[in-house]
Amino acid sequence: MISSHSSDSPEDHDGGRQPASCCDRICVAHVHSEASDAHTHSCLLQTSASCTPKHPQRSETPYTLSCSFGDEIWDENPCKTTISAENEVEAQKLANNYKFGFRKWKSHVTERPFEDRSNIVKELYSELNVIKPYSVGSLFTCGNVLYVFLFGWWISLVYVFVGLLMFLTVFGIPYAKLCWKLSCYFLWPFGKSIDKVVFLFISKCNLCGWVLLIFESWRMSTYVWLLVGYPLLAVTHSVLCLISWLLVFTIPVAKMSTKTLHTILLIPPEHVHISQATEVRALYFILCCYHAVNLYYYKYTVDGINVFAVNLLLFVIVSLVIGYVDKSNQFVSSEVKFATAVISIIPLSYYIGMGIASISAQSNFAVGAVVNATFGSITELTFYITALVRGHHQGNKCLQEIVKAALTGTLLGCILFIPGICMIIGGLRHREQRFNSRSTGVSSSLLFISIGGVFAPTLFSKAYGNLVCEDCTNSTGTNSSGSFMPLVYTISILLPVSYIIGLIFTLKTHSHIYDIHVGHLGASVHWSRWRALLILIVATVLMSACADLTTEHIQPILSHSSMSQYFIGVTVLAMVPEIPEIVNGVQFALQNAISLSFEVGSCIAVQVCMIQIPILVLFNIFYDVGFVLIFSDLHLWASIFSVIVVNYIFMDGKSDYFQGTALVVVYLILLAMYYFAPSPSGC
Repeated sequence: MISSHSSDSPEDHDGGRQPASCCDRICVAHVHSEASDAHTHSCLLQTSASCTPKHPQRSETPYTLSCSFGDEIWDENPCKTTISAENEVEAQKLANNYKFGFRKWKSHVTERPFEDRSNIVKELYSELNVIKPYSVGSLFTCGNVLYVFLFGWWISLVYVFVGLLMFLTVFGIPYAKLCWKLSCYFLWPFGKSIDKVVFLFISKCNLCGWVLLIFESWRMSTYVWLLVGYPLLAVTHSVLCLISWLLVFTIPVAKMSTKTLHTILLIPPEHVHISQATEVRALYFILCCYHAVNLYYYKYTVDGINVFAVNLLLFVIVSLVIGYVDKSNQFVSSEVKFATAVISIIPLSYYIGMGIASISAQSNFAVGAVVNATFGSITELTFYITALVRGHHQGNKCLQEIVKAALTGTLLGCILFIPGICMIIGGLRHREQRFNSRSTGVSSSLLFISIGGVFAPTLFSKAYGNLVCEDCTNSTGTNSSGSFMPLVYTISILLPVSYIIGLIFTLKTHSHIYDIHVGHLGASVHWSRWRALLILIVATVLMSACADLTTEHIQPILSHSSMSQYFIGVTVLAMVPEIPEIVNGVQFALQNAISLSFEVGSCIAVQVCMIQIPILVLFNIFYDVGFVLIFSDLHLWASIFSVIVVNYIFMDGKSDYFQGTALVVVYLILLAMYYFAPSPSGC
C-alpha cells in the first residue's frame, strides 16, 4: 500500500500553481533548497527501462535520478519517493501517509511560520484593529447584510434598552450616551472604527493624569454601570459570541463582540470615540471591522485543531450530561440522546487521529506502528465491543447483527464511497488525475485477500451447510464446531500476521524508498508526545462513554424505524466515525494527490479486516458474547462485488468525476438494497 508520490501542499494554498500529478512509478528527486516550495515534487512518464543520472554527480548537491520498473530490466538503485516538507516532524508525518496501515492525515502537526502563510489565512487571525480603507472593497456584501438580519438589529435594541436604564439612574448618563452611540455602531459596524482617546494632560503630568483616571474609574457612574448596565451587555455579548463562533464563518462577529466586552465597555465612556475608518487619527485603535462573514474560516485552527472539531466538542458535553444525568428519559428522549452520542464520535475521532499523527511523527517506527495499530481502530472497536457486551447482557442478538452491518458498511464506504467522492471532487477541480495503477492494484489485491479471509467462514458455512450460531451445528444436525471454529481462529491469526509483515516491510526493511527533504531544522509542535498520548487516552475514554450511550439508546431507533436495521448499521454507525478520514481524502484529492485519497479508504478497510475483526474474535474467546464470524448473504456479495468494481475502475491509472460518480452510484444502489432488505430474523 505504497503510493509512488503525493503532493501535500500547505493548507492555506490559495491557487495558482498546482502540484503535479502521479503518472507511473518513476520518481524524480529534485535539488532542494530552503527557498523552494515546501511540497514540490514531480513524476515523469517514461518508457525506458533504465536508471540514468540527469546531472553529473556532485558531492555537495544531490542529483536527479529517474527510474523505471520494467518487467525485464532492474537497477540496483531503487526508485525513491521524494517527500519535501517544512521541517523534520512534518517530513515524518508525510512519510507516514505512504506507509502500510498508517492512517492518512492531512493537517499539520507543527506550528507553521505565520509570515510564510498566505494573506487570506493571515486575515483569519486578524485582531480587527487595523484600518485598511483602500483594500476592503464594497462594504455592502451579502455577509454584512446577513449580519444585520441575524445579529445587528437585536444587539442594537439591547444597547438602546440598557441606555434607557442608565439614563434613568441619572448617575449613569455618561454611559447611557455611550450605549446609544454603540447601538448605532452595532447596527452597521462595517467601515467604522472605535478608538481610545487619550487626553493631552497625561503626557504633561503622567502622575497627575493617572491619578485622575483612577479617580474617574471609581466614580459613582462606574459603580452604577458595573451593577446595572455591564451585566446585561455581558450576557448579550456572550450569547452573540457563542452563536457567531459556532457558525464558524461569522467568527469576525465573535472577535468583535469579545473585544467590546473586555475592552470597550470597561474604559471611561468619554475615552471611546467612534468614527469612519477613512484616515488615521487616533492614538490607539480598538476595533475596526469590515466584513462579518469570511468563507475561509473553515481553515481556522485553535492550537492546531480545526475550528469545526473544537465546536463539536459541545456535543460531547451535552451527550454525556443528558445521557448520564437523565437516566429515565424524563427530559430528553432516547432518539435525541442517540443522535448527540453519534455526533460526539466525530470530534473524538478527529482528536484521536490528530494524536496518532502527532505521536508517530515524533517517534521511531516501532512506536509509530504500535500507536497506529492500537489507537487506529479504537473508535470503531469501542462501539463494537460495547454493543456486543450490551447485547449479550440483554439477550439481544440484534446488536450483534448491527455490529456486522457496521463492519460491512465501513468496508463498502471505504471501497466505494471514499474513493468515489474524492474522484468527483478532485476531477471537478483537476479534470483528470493520474495515479500509480500498479501500486493501487497492489492495495486493491491486498484488500481482496483481506475480505476473502474475513468472509471465508461464511463461504465455508454455505459449502457445508447452514451453521447454527448458537451451537455451531449444520443443518444435518452433526456438530461442525470441530471444523468451523479452528478455521475462524486460523484466519484471525493469519490476518494480523499479514498486517505485521506489511508494517515491517514499509517501516523497517524498505523504509529507504522514501527520499525525505527537509526545508529547515527545528519545529514547534502543537502537541508533544506526552500531551498527544494524554489526549488519546482521554478521547478514548470519552469515546467509550459515547459508544455506551449510543448502544443504550439505539434500541428505540431499531424498534420504531420503518427502515431495515441493516441500513442503520451500514450508514450511520459505519460512516460517522470515518468523517474526519473522508475530509482528509477530499483534501488530498483537491491538491491532486488522488493516490493518497485512495489510500485513506484502503487503510481503513485493511484495518477493519486485519485488526478489528480478529480482535473481536479474540475478545469473544476470553469473554463470550456470542460473536460468530458468519455474515449474511447481503454482506458477503455486496463486499465481493464492491472489490471487483473498484479493481476495474483502478485498472487504467486515471480518475475523473465520471468514474467517481460510477463508484458513488454503485454505493447508493447497495444502500438502497439495505434500506429495503428485511431486518435480521428475530429483531
